Amino acid sequence: MPLFGKSQKSPQELVRSLKEALGAVVKGQAGEKKADKATEDVSKNLSAIKTILYGAGDQEPQSELVAQLSQEIYNTHILLTLVQQLPRIDFEGRKDVVAIFNNLLRRQIGSRTPTVEYIVTKQEILFDLMKGYENQEIALNCGMMLRECCRYEALAKIMLFSPEFYSFFDYVEVSTFDIASDAFSTFKELLVKHKMLSADFLENNYEKVFTSYQRLLNSENYVTRRQALKLLGELLLDRHNFTTMTRYISNPENLKLMMTMLREKSRNIQFEAFHVFKVFV
Repeated sequence: MPLFGKSQKSPQELVRSLKEALGAVVKGQAGEKKADKATEDVSKNLSAIKTILYGAGDQEPQSELVAQLSQEIYNTHILLTLVQQLPRIDFEGRKDVVAIFNNLLRRQIGSRTPTVEYIVTKQEILFDLMKGYENQEIALNCGMMLRECCRYEALAKIMLFSPEFYSFFDYVEVSTFDIASDAFSTFKELLVKHKMLSADFLENNYEKVFTSYQRLLNSENYVTRRQALKLLGELLLDRHNFTTMTRYISNPENLKLMMTMLREKSRNIQFEAFHVFKVFV
């Protein structure tokens, strides 16, 4: 049974129609009217796809339609296109992209998570999402999708061990507060969510990570400094990071920095610095 009677497009038709509309938006086809029509078509198709995945009103999603839709999304590689063209999609459409992406990620077949498996083979999706922090319009949308990805160790591993990870040290310092905070939430999630993975990453990349981390601890931005100090305390006190902790406290320069921070005017900075100082003691 179709979801909304005979006029409803099949999942395959919806995905194809969305792909065509996205293509038209990218080309910005002759004249504003056509471009507006294409943007409208993108939003309509996204809304219809979201309805298949989440159901409408009291109607539960139909597993057969969801399976067909998911397969067509993998086959056409439209997830990557959606992420790359996110700035060209309107505000409501972007929210639908996040809802669709996160729903597909959580999809399970037995113990398998097919969308996670798919993204492992299409890693540009993750790297383009990370670069999304460079664009104010889509930064928060990308953040929501990235944190959903962080829940899966296979995806977190790709992000942590990629050169792109080090861009977070810049993103958490951008001048727009909500984007910097969002970037820090994702950064923290990557470093604390999967304990063994994080411990392995920090041990193998100690110099590079902590050279960059030192910048955050010396940041002129109070919020960045406080958040970085608090996260440092969490990382050093986690027993999985014993090797990293031992290496960190063996450096006298790190002890000097914490003692300097204990003399800060801000009580909050003093408090977080004291937690790290206790590790040295």
